[in-house]
Amino acid sequence: MRRVLIVGASAAGLAAAETLRREGYDGTLTLVGDEPTAPYDRPPLSKQLLSSEWESDRLALRTPAALAALDLDLRLGVAATALELASRTVRLADGCEVPYDGLVIATGVRPRRLPGTGAHVLRTLDDALTLRERLTPGRRLVVVGAGFLGAEAAAVARKLGAEVTLLEPAAVPLAHAVGAEVGRMLAQAHVDQGVDLRCGVTVAEATEGGVRLADGSRIEADEVLVAIGSLPNTEWLDGSGLTVADGVVCDEYCEAAENVYAAGDVARWYNPLFGTSMRIEHRTNAAEQGMAAARNLLNPQARKPFAPVPYFWSDQYDMKVQAHGFLRGHDEVAVVEGDLADRRFVAAYRTGDRVSGALAVRMPPKAIRQWRQAIETGAPWHEAVGS
Repeated sequence: MRRVLIVGASAAGLAAAETLRREGYDGTLTLVGDEPTAPYDRPPLSKQLLSSEWESDRLALRTPAALAALDLDLRLGVAATALELASRTVRLADGCEVPYDGLVIATGVRPRRLPGTGAHVLRTLDDALTLRERLTPGRRLVVVGAGFLGAEAAAVARKLGAEVTLLEPAAVPLAHAVGAEVGRMLAQAHVDQGVDLRCGVTVAEATEGGVRLADGSRIEADEVLVAIGSLPNTEWLDGSGLTVADGVVCDEYCEAAENVYAAGDVARWYNPLFGTSMRIEHRTNAAEQGMAAARNLLNPQARKPFAPVPYFWSDQYDMKVQAHGFLRGHDEVAVVEGDLADRRFVAAYRTGDRVSGALAVRMPPKAIRQWRQAIETGAPWHEAVGS
């Protein structure tokens, strides 16, 4: 294998490139990214960058010197447009065709959008900087979607003195992911900070002066941020022969086809630890999966299943939210330490008869460490919670 191509120059793609070099690969290594910017970190976009605590130069994942040391054929500002499995080539938007012996797909996701015009999304550095310029004291912001991204942006906007209306179609924000009780607690924190939270509301379109709801009423705003989820960037794979279903479908090794692997937000792979396929849009998973895909591509005789305990975190006001495991589709939630009313607790999640997840708010990392271990070992629920 003398030519490896990585499509996607963010956390997963960079981790794959670094792992290949670290593991001894010395062939041609091409890294393609559709943004003109060198790889940067995305979680701070809705936190430190949006709040102006950081400037954009702090988001770089590696220094120019560290990137140069990887000896990359680095092609930024150009998107992949097609994959030809038979000839092992990827066509780029500039007309180039890049051959490969091994391919890692790490093209990530893009924000879902609403009909209409004038709304912001929050995925790229430019997105965050544009919104930041508009969030001045007294500015009216409507945030559509009270998931973690929307909630983080709403919290930052309130800190900056903006008037925030947070709209959510579900009866309880994040109930599908963290449970109704935890969702209500997180929602109340926004209400206590002066956010106008409205649940059970469907937005039909964004307008220059706010949003129009499905019932025909309007909410006026100076700015609108749409945070209603993401779509995996797989259109360029149409007709390639790869299986695409809400992401690039992979096996437990992250392989989608012979010598073709996927990693990060775009990858839907079978996680044997939980016995199900999943697509995880979390920063930690992107880096870990990029490394795993690179190792399996480089050493096919020593492949290992990618079976992580997913992890994510969120910062909202004075709350640090941390979660381990796969919380979606859980059957039960139990507060095992602390108290919801104090907004300082650990909650454990049951799926079937095993511990499948744990979430902590305003707790030290050690408080959730034992629960991560319980998830990793597939601990029976009655034993773990009973103890």
